[in-house]
Amino acid sequence: MRAIVTGVTGQDGYYMAKLLLEKGIAVLGLTSKAGTAELDLSGRHRDAFQIDTFDYCTPRRISMLVGSYRPDLIFNFASMATGEGMFDSPYELTRLNGGFVIDTLDALRESGRRHEITLCQASSSEMYGIVTETPQSESTPFRPRSPYGAAKVYAHNMIGIYRSVYGVRCCSAILYNHESIRRSAKFVTKKIAHAAAAISLGKMDFLTLGTLDAYRDWGYAPEYVEAMYRMAMADTPDDYVVASGRLNSVRRLCEIAFAHVGLDYSKYVRVSADKSRAIESVNLLGNPAKIRDALGWFASRTVEDIMAELVEHELSLTTGIR
Repeated sequence: MRAIVTGVTGQDGYYMAKLLLEKGIAVLGLTSKAGTAELDLSGRHRDAFQIDTFDYCTPRRISMLVGSYRPDLIFNFASMATGEGMFDSPYELTRLNGGFVIDTLDALRESGRRHEITLCQASSSEMYGIVTETPQSESTPFRPRSPYGAAKVYAHNMIGIYRSVYGVRCCSAILYNHESIRRSAKFVTKKIAHAAAAISLGKMDFLTLGTLDAYRDWGYAPEYVEAMYRMAMADTPDDYVVASGRLNSVRRLCEIAFAHVGLDYSKYVRVSADKSRAIESVNLLGNPAKIRDALGWFASRTVEDIMAELVEHELSLTTGIR
């Protein structure tokens, strides 16, 4: 089997490529710029892994690639403006997060292999925005509060349309927050873990965050790509909420991270409105019952496990902290 993984140098793309390679599936990884994934994955899977610098905004380029590479699976993690940047560059954001998905769906529809290739799209809990119920399920209405969420809704809806109208094998994973040591520095989990490690080593004095009272459903990235793999391999493609079903606050993340290095977070964490988002989605708590019942997937890693792993990783780094 062959797979295309977009955004392969990002957190999710990296873990998905790693999972596929371990399962004996050849991977073509696409990225707007090459990075550490090339060195890491190609070193261990030299014959099965390729990486290509790819312009996601060039019309029909994905169509040509589908024709030449002939994949069995496509996992789309190509995205921009997450974390603090959900309001940055709305046009460019919509072109990538929404328009590229349409390009990919059209490529599959026109390929003559629409029943043979499965596209799995990384959707987002930010699509719910102003939530109408908690927890959220696959049937909860979407009311996004950011350009990022709106673009993800557009892509998510087009997945459903192409599946039902054109018979394209495609599905969406409604991913809630999921973390790992490969998270970028702009995400709050990484900020907290880095600060806890750095402060414990005397390399920082304090951490400033926008709020401690934002609540999210946090999970573990390697487990969430496993959920997407199961979705893609299912006989019938469908959309699923991928979440832990557990709600935690930013304050709780700080407590865990700083306690891991023997510190009281309240002495080192400050709050400033300048660091907060323009509009914050609230009560984003996923109901993973459908994917648990249909595909046997559930999230096992807790925020205690996740934050401890992130802090230990930050402590182990030899640059930036020590």
